[in-house]
Amino acid sequence: MKKWKGQKSCVDRRYSLWKRTCVRVCVSAGVRTSCLFAMAKRLQARRLDGIDHNPWVEFSRMASEYDVVNLGQGFPDFPPPDFAVQAFQLALSSDYMLNQYTKAFGYPPLTEILASFFGKLLGQEIDPLKNVLVTVGAYGALFTAFQALVDEGDEVIIIEPFFDCYEPMTLMAGGRPVFVTLKLSPTQDGELDSASNWQLDPTELASKFTSRTKALVLNTPNNPLGKVFSEAELELVASLCQQHDVICISDEVYQWLVYDGHQHISIASLPGMWERTLTIGSAGKSFSATGWKVGWALGPDRLLKHLRTVHQNTIYHCPTQGQAAVAQSFQHEQARFGQASSYFVQLPEAVQRSRDHMVRSLQSVGLRPVIPQGSYFLIADISDFKSKMPDLPGDAEEPYDSRFVKWMIRNKGLAAIPASIFYSMPHRKHFDHYVRFCFVKDESTLQAMDEKLQRWKTELRP
Repeated sequence: MKKWKGQKSCVDRRYSLWKRTCVRVCVSAGVRTSCLFAMAKRLQARRLDGIDHNPWVEFSRMASEYDVVNLGQGFPDFPPPDFAVQAFQLALSSDYMLNQYTKAFGYPPLTEILASFFGKLLGQEIDPLKNVLVTVGAYGALFTAFQALVDEGDEVIIIEPFFDCYEPMTLMAGGRPVFVTLKLSPTQDGELDSASNWQLDPTELASKFTSRTKALVLNTPNNPLGKVFSEAELELVASLCQQHDVICISDEVYQWLVYDGHQHISIASLPGMWERTLTIGSAGKSFSATGWKVGWALGPDRLLKHLRTVHQNTIYHCPTQGQAAVAQSFQHEQARFGQASSYFVQLPEAVQRSRDHMVRSLQSVGLRPVIPQGSYFLIADISDFKSKMPDLPGDAEEPYDSRFVKWMIRNKGLAAIPASIFYSMPHRKHFDHYVRFCFVKDESTLQAMDEKLQRWKTELRP
């Protein structure tokens, strides 16, 4: 229909009418009209779509509402070693300039000791200015890596089960997660499952690489499974990354926590991998001080220079005193490396005893632990409970392990984390018969757990 000059279309007229009505309503309510039209716009960035729900918030809240022994979240409830605490106290009281900014990419004594310490382990000459970036925890290193290296449409291979931040961090960067699932080898009747039985399928892994693959995320020792990837598995991953020109983001925060004589191997130490690997570490996990939030990324300058760009335009700088304390702690460990007096030797010995304690205790009520080779965690098979009481309260679409954890919190006084949250959405229904427990706990916490399990065991008797 032809519109004469100065004549409004019906759409224009309806919009004007709507606007006048809104203005009258707003004026009568005392609201500025400029606020109204701002509120009509989409508020959140699209990168947040689908990642707003955080299961940690829900289960932490539940654990705080009930009288429970909290074995869910992964943190020690015992103090850091004395030398680390003293290093922090010294950082607070000795040099007043430690209250001020330091270099944006890391406090120089810390970047220097990290370069020296890990250079020997990785077989590299590490430049503290070019090959080390200090971040707000390993979480910060991961976020910085995804933002710096993953672009719109890039594919990122994630091995599942996986630490649950990898998927949303990929999505926030505009990437597409591609999942490959560890396959469980059958065990003999009556034999406890081991994390070593969960293995990469070489054919399936190779099939996930395409021309769009930008990065692969490796987590060893793995959270939540506690798997320590073998040298053969690492060589497989390294070969495929080199063949397809793919970056490896290697999350190695639990590298000192390996048990039963297993050995942690950094993939960056394999031939041809330093130049395409980011190795991510954590002082919180290394020195049992997760609240310090000091992490790092090690790698070639061709990768780290892009992380530095993100870092300087986001947080810019990490707290100086925490970095100073971590620098002193690594100097302490470097002087004792491999000796009986080393914390990196003593800690896994103590934690392995806690692991074995928890394994025995969980077995007593019919839970079937998967014996971890490393990390803070084990997962336990709850298949027997799923078959005996399949109709636990909860939404019909909610995974069974999630409903089981809520039931256990309310009725048994124990908090854990459902293992299905560590899987991609299509695969969760296949792994909803496991729950994750943290065993890096004080003896008093383990005894409190035993008391809860003893009552549970009594209730199970006919």
